[in-house]
Amino acid sequence: MEMKRRLLFFHLFFLLVKLQTSSSTSCSSSCSFDSEPAYQQQEKDRVLELPGLSVNVSFEHYSGFVTVNEESGRNLFYWFLEAVEDPSSKPLVIWLEGGPGCSSVGSEAERIGPFSINPDGKTLYLNPYSWNQGFSYSSNPSEYLTNGDKRTADDSLVFLLKWFERFPQYKGRDFYITGESYAGHYIPQLAQAIVRYQSSTGQKPINLKGYMVGNALTDDFNDQLGRSEFLWATGLISDQTYKLRNTFCSHASFVHSPENCSKISDVITLELGNIDIYSIYTPTCTSNVSDSDIPPKRRYVGNINEEYDPCTLQYSGIYFNLPEVQKALHVNPAKWEFCRPAIYTSWKDSATSVLDIYQELIASGLRIWMFSGDTDGVIPVTSTRYDIDALRLPLASPWRAWYDDGQVGGWTEQYVGLNFVAIRGAGHRVPATKPKLALVLFKSFLSGNPMPSLLP
Repeated sequence: MEMKRRLLFFHLFFLLVKLQTSSSTSCSSSCSFDSEPAYQQQEKDRVLELPGLSVNVSFEHYSGFVTVNEESGRNLFYWFLEAVEDPSSKPLVIWLEGGPGCSSVGSEAERIGPFSINPDGKTLYLNPYSWNQGFSYSSNPSEYLTNGDKRTADDSLVFLLKWFERFPQYKGRDFYITGESYAGHYIPQLAQAIVRYQSSTGQKPINLKGYMVGNALTDDFNDQLGRSEFLWATGLISDQTYKLRNTFCSHASFVHSPENCSKISDVITLELGNIDIYSIYTPTCTSNVSDSDIPPKRRYVGNINEEYDPCTLQYSGIYFNLPEVQKALHVNPAKWEFCRPAIYTSWKDSATSVLDIYQELIASGLRIWMFSGDTDGVIPVTSTRYDIDALRLPLASPWRAWYDDGQVGGWTEQYVGLNFVAIRGAGHRVPATKPKLALVLFKSFLSGNPMPSLLP
């Protein structure tokens, strides 16, 4: 039986991507749940139907808001999709998107969720590689300009504690955190917050077992070094630009770059030409619908396209802004955007490195995997390998190829406390560019088994 039919899965669309001006019209019936029994809140959050879906599905799904800060009116949106079969026995997996300032709802429609959007932006089809087989907001607009790593971790912990109160039947279930890109910060920081909270309180409402991050921003120095080498080695930039980038960007923040590094980024944009830097060997979207909110030189740490159809985010932009779709997901009328530039540009605190958190969590015994699509030019495989090398972990199993259907799917190396997997031909957004290989990866991670070899 396929793993896609064996797990519980929910998305936490927790980045502030939905502007509202009044708390009374922001999240319909789902803002608070303390005043009524959990089962009543669950029923209010149940999604009865999705516009554009012409087939019946055999799993339940829920969406709504959880208030994480009453005073400021911060509310986090979730979309929870149960397993197709026997959901009562399956683990819980949460997916976090990067940015900072991007919504995980785009991941549901593009890569890992059961519902994919057709080019008309109005109808859906079922994703054969779904991993189960954000409309978050603040009622105070100034909150969008004061977010950062620490508050994101704190709010996400509050969200999870409250979510498990709303869905108490899932308390104690094995729980895993997954995501990509700038979620390379969110995920270990949230895992650390969970471990420390439960250690200090003596309670264990969240049965955290591990986490997995892909093409993840981890350490600014290593990631900048790896990116420079990748861009040069793949022939995307000139020798002169490579040297200048190493000079001016080697210690630069990925989020708040100094002016001299930003100027080099402008030069790189010109030298790259019209390619998708998130998947360097696949076509770009030539649709008339453009993602105008993303400046070419600044591109988010967690964005964009691939060969199957490089315009999928445009389809999502149409679908999730349909009034009937927002109503079905218990969201009052609002503008949905995959990424919100104001959040990115005003991000307050961005750790220069989370490697110290890795050391702490490896010692706690969590299952930790890092994966990398090897055609990503934003946080490339070279960056992730420098990050892992900096941890100085003992080698448990040497570098080798892994296989799917008799073909090399990528390469893997196991360390004491961490497993690394490269995905052949995948871009920054691995489940979008190589969905079948991503599902193989996901099965292996959840089972705790090594990536498959050629021999059975």
